[in-house]
Amino acid sequence: MTDSHSTDPAPHGPVVARQRRTGPGSASPGRHVSVVIVGAGFAGLGTAIRLLQEGHHDLLILERADEVGGTWRDNAYPGCACDVPSRLYSFSFAPNPTWSRRFAPQEEIERYLQRCVARYGLTPRLRLGCELQRATWDAERLRWDLDTSTGPVSAGLLVMAQGPLSEPAIPSLPGLEDFTGEAFHSAGWRHDLDLSGKRVGVIGTGASAVQFIPHLQRTAQQVTVFQRTPSWIAPRRDQPVPAWQRRLFRLAPPVQQLARGWEYMLREATLPALLGNRAMAALGRREALAHLHRQVKDPELRSKLTPDYALGCKRVLLSDDYYPALVQPNVRVVTDPIAGIGPDAVLTTPGGAQAASGDTAAYPVDVLLFGTGFRVNDASYTQRVIGGGGRSLHEVWQGSPQAHLGTTVAGFPNLFLMAGPNTGVGHTSLIYMIESQINYLISTLRLMRNRSLGAVEVRAQTQQAYNAELQNRMTPTVWASGGCSGWYQDRTGRVTTIWPAPTWRFRRRTRTIDPKEYVLTASRDTQDSHISGGSDRVGAGEAQPGS
Repeated sequence: MTDSHSTDPAPHGPVVARQRRTGPGSASPGRHVSVVIVGAGFAGLGTAIRLLQEGHHDLLILERADEVGGTWRDNAYPGCACDVPSRLYSFSFAPNPTWSRRFAPQEEIERYLQRCVARYGLTPRLRLGCELQRATWDAERLRWDLDTSTGPVSAGLLVMAQGPLSEPAIPSLPGLEDFTGEAFHSAGWRHDLDLSGKRVGVIGTGASAVQFIPHLQRTAQQVTVFQRTPSWIAPRRDQPVPAWQRRLFRLAPPVQQLARGWEYMLREATLPALLGNRAMAALGRREALAHLHRQVKDPELRSKLTPDYALGCKRVLLSDDYYPALVQPNVRVVTDPIAGIGPDAVLTTPGGAQAASGDTAAYPVDVLLFGTGFRVNDASYTQRVIGGGGRSLHEVWQGSPQAHLGTTVAGFPNLFLMAGPNTGVGHTSLIYMIESQINYLISTLRLMRNRSLGAVEVRAQTQQAYNAELQNRMTPTVWASGGCSGWYQDRTGRVTTIWPAPTWRFRRRTRTIDPKEYVLTASRDTQDSHISGGSDRVGAGEAQPGS
């Protein structure tokens, strides 16, 4: 795939059962809830936990699946693991001393999130198997009216925490509907399908494909990799975490905090290479090319795997076994453009656009596997969120997402986006950015409570000025000037995914809300204000987190 001190959340304790769950906070369709959070991955669960810690107990988490985990629930393909060091890949308030490897595997991350649910008492506030179908802002009542697959509910604040990697992207290829074999995306891996003896075609060579292709090579009869653009790949250097170190982290949590801080600084130190420092970028390029030359001796294959754009323009991938898999006799790499899909083959156009019309080559496949990533800049949820002017996020953004601090959007009062536009990071943990946004949300709730506000909406000029500043900062970076195109950019060519500065700057800017940047509306009814805080209207008497 492509962050106060606490002990590990019950490393050997209970995990969340794989069943639909509704509790006191979700049993009554049509009720009003102070805060509704959409999504039960890192962003959604982290938001819920921190709100509970701050005394905001009237909240509800909607999750369309039947269990928590988000990306780490859906992406269970062979070899799936994090490409951020484990020391950084946890909530700062719930460090995990038991990671088994430097880069945590998928199943450990999923179990970690399940333990967080159990430890922090989120079960009563989860509505699993519940999909948000439409969210409409009611300007008279200052609330969000939500239509869900399990019934209506209203919310004072709506937090969209579904994550940027939640909707698989499958390209529209002529003839795909007539393919007679099995076809699936890596985020919906068919574990029931025996791939031994099969001819497997893989479309896409991004972060997921780099992880599962080595496993396919060891299982399938033939693997044909259809590559449009090669990725820069650096050594992964994964290794087990020694037992003594795990024991030390468990017995002396401050030591783990220091290790985490050191890892954070090391990752931040690599950022100048992405922001335009040519000397550092050259060092990274030299390391990646040396890695390629060590592992791929065939000059023709090596040429296919050498990117023609700057290192970091697309996501830099980490792998020690991808190149060795590609040189095996049962794997071939095809770089000709895909012309379409036949009943039992992938059709390509040899020579690309210069080829004669109708000239195609056929590569027989029994199984078609898409490693084509996710819908980041055109996610479908934007069509279902309707703001104060009756326009959806999709209509307002028009394929070019913008927000203030990646979190609030003009025209959409009381809406908060987690991991929103320009909050992505290419060098460190996204969890750090998410926790920064949670701080901003909590600061906003304090402001609303202190001033008896019913709604806050970022001013259009504030949002415009912020995004103009962002794009100005983006100009010299590798993402804007590195000579590539990809999911970091929207359909207009603007980079709307990445934060173009050190992450501590984002943390500083999101520490507190600036009231001058917002239109503030007084509460219609202070007796039932969603910003009152402190009272538990969802299951009184529940144990507090950490008790």
